[in-house]
Amino acid sequence: MRIFATDLSDVFIIEMKSFSDDRGFIKELWNAPRYLNYGLGVPSVQTNFSRSRRNVVRGLHYQEPHGQGKLVTALAGEVFDVAVDIRQGSPTFGKWTGTILSGDNHRQLWIPPGFAHGFAVLSDSADFLYQCTAPYDPRCEHAIRWDDPAIGIDWQVRDPILAPKDQAAPLLNEAKVLPPYYPLPPLVVSDNGRAAPRDGS
Repeated sequence: MRIFATDLSDVFIIEMKSFSDDRGFIKELWNAPRYLNYGLGVPSVQTNFSRSRRNVVRGLHYQEPHGQGKLVTALAGEVFDVAVDIRQGSPTFGKWTGTILSGDNHRQLWIPPGFAHGFAVLSDSADFLYQCTAPYDPRCEHAIRWDDPAIGIDWQVRDPILAPKDQAAPLLNEAKVLPPYYPLPPLVVSDNGRAAPRDGS
């Protein structure tokens, strides 16, 4: 397993361990001791699966209170996956980062609580897995407009297909409920993707 930093503190790209031969491949989606040792949350409380067609944009979603950290994986197809820092008081408030996840590149994105999440489908269809640190609570569900100009996400799709509630979501500066900012100890990631545990061991 290798871990890569992104433009946002606490959001990380994870390159999964995978093993392939002429029969196909197997990859490790989650290993509790290994992931927890690197401070990457506990995405085992709830697991969601979605299938979406090309140009679908889902997001930007978050839960507050009872925020959800998410370890997200594209099992098949290709998506552009996005995290936005919406923590009040954060030095990167309103900033975003994005990366390609696909069934072939064996990568995941770790998005901690306090960030809004969304993705756009770049292939004909995509199968997407969310492993969450807290169960879904509809009373705490919120969204930020996917095309908020103050955030300025390049979703890499034309003619996006959206749910009505995502089209009607407020801008970030109109949001009535936002998570607070609690800084975490830094996860030290080297150029080769090797990470040091948060406890320094």
